[in-house]
Amino acid sequence: MEIREMIRRAKVAIDAVEGYSQEQIDNVVKTVAKTTYDNAELLSKEAVADTKFGDVQQKIRKHQNIMLGHWGYLKDKKSVGPIEYDFENEVTIYAKPMGVIGCIMPVTGPTVTIAGNAMCALKCRNAIIVAPHPRAKNVTKICVDLLRDAIGKIGAPADLIQFIEDPSIEKTQEMMALVDAVVATGGPNMVTAAYSSGKPSFGVGPGNVQTIIDKGCPERYQDFASGTIINRMYDNGVPCTGEQCMHLPVEEVDAILDVFVKNGAYVVKDENKVNLIRKELFVEADGAFKVNLKYVGQNAMALAKMFDLEVPEGTKVLIVPAKGNANVELFCKEKLCPVMAYLPYKVFEEAVDNALVNLHKEGAGHTSCLFSNDQAHIDYFARKVPVSRALINCSALMAAGNSFLIGLNPTVSLGCGTWGGNTISGNLNYQHLMNKTFVASLIKGATIPTPEEIWG
Repeated sequence: MEIREMIRRAKVAIDAVEGYSQEQIDNVVKTVAKTTYDNAELLSKEAVADTKFGDVQQKIRKHQNIMLGHWGYLKDKKSVGPIEYDFENEVTIYAKPMGVIGCIMPVTGPTVTIAGNAMCALKCRNAIIVAPHPRAKNVTKICVDLLRDAIGKIGAPADLIQFIEDPSIEKTQEMMALVDAVVATGGPNMVTAAYSSGKPSFGVGPGNVQTIIDKGCPERYQDFASGTIINRMYDNGVPCTGEQCMHLPVEEVDAILDVFVKNGAYVVKDENKVNLIRKELFVEADGAFKVNLKYVGQNAMALAKMFDLEVPEGTKVLIVPAKGNANVELFCKEKLCPVMAYLPYKVFEEAVDNALVNLHKEGAGHTSCLFSNDQAHIDYFARKVPVSRALINCSALMAAGNSFLIGLNPTVSLGCGTWGGNTISGNLNYQHLMNKTFVASLIKGATIPTPEEIWG
């Protein structure tokens, strides 16, 4: 189908739901969530079969957790008609749709990103057109067909959700030029293209999560190790929220790594093996080093075999020593597989400085974590790190907000602010895809202050 015809059909669908009540539109959003949740196993198997990235069982949990988090957050939010009243200033805010939203999908999480973006868009009575990654076009069709069928059964127009069946750069560019807004959850080149499309765009930056454990808090070791390992092995390390470099106090390195080993990590100590992993894990392209796709989304046992390591059965992550920060060490870059680096520090400020170097090389704006009992250090960390999400005493998995244990709104698209070249600094939510009408009238009893009153 031609892109212009898809746009036309999407606008017809938008017109059809213009008069939907909050209850009706919420039923559409809930149907998207529940359909994705109920088909998590099918979508996960097909995603791994298509892309060759990730782990089926972990993708199943990923789909289910994200859908629970998204619907739990969205179900009570107003997005139709008057949504906010400022009685003091005589202003009422009415929610309006943006229109047709073009959604660019990542190869690392194609179907769950479709559902998450669709829920945010549909919540505001928008329609979406999905531009899939070519490696994920088959599972994209399965996902979109399921969602179209499900919302059609409750009386909503199926064309609220469409996708480009034969994706190409040219078709994606045409789509971006014709829609009303773009959500780009993908590689930096595609995000840059979205911002160059001439349409309002919401992109995400790359991750490279830096995590610091403060000195003198051994009671935090277990939470630090277990949470970091669970997150780093999650979906075989492809999520952008995975920890990449751990900054450890030099005098506590051995004690901390021992806890990691007890929780399923394998620490690579042989220098020759470390050098081999570094050489294999990154490849040079266009004058820069990028992660080798051969290792992306593989589990730790498969990686160990590929790197000729003898590791205990059931090893969950591989840990390698960094010889310095990102100015001299490739291990301080993002690694889309369950490999983590550690870098010792002498004083807390050194740890933060090294984290800053790593972030400015790659991943600025995304997420960093600190495990600490020292409020002064927490404040220093929060003031210094150039990230949109600074997490304290929890793993970076919480950054996407898809947990009822943290106050961040759930998302599948994590904005990184101007640090990451993005429009938004924070988690994309439904209000980013909403136009608003501010209805204002003169404030009763208001007076005009004198210049002296204004200037004090």
